[in-house]
Amino acid sequence: MSAQPVHHDGPITPMPPLARHALREAVKRVSLVDLPQFDLEAGRAFDQASQTGGTAPLQLFLKRWGVFVAIERDPAQAGRLHEAERIARDETAGEAAFRAAMAEINTILREAEREIEV
Repeated sequence: MSAQPVHHDGPITPMPPLARHALREAVKRVSLVDLPQFDLEAGRAFDQASQTGGTAPLQLFLKRWGVFVAIERDPAQAGRLHEAERIARDETAGEAAFRAAMAEINTILREAEREIEV
């Protein structure tokens, strides 16, 4: 008996609330390699909010990582985004491929932003 790869149709984890702890737990599940960056940006956002007395740095941090989780929790969507990003960076790709890749990136980002605003 051989082991079969596990395939996920749809999200591998529920979308968490836009709160630091909940997003951190989600990042650990969907992309452990990005956890140090999450922690670094969380600290910076807190420091900026403390220095300015405003909440904008914290809100931007939560939105940025909410979008990240909304995308990365769905392997198919994350794969589409990463492939479109690869094409957009490929200097040998033609203008049409570049434009299609950028349109795909924008569509995925808009979908993720709508998901976190619900």
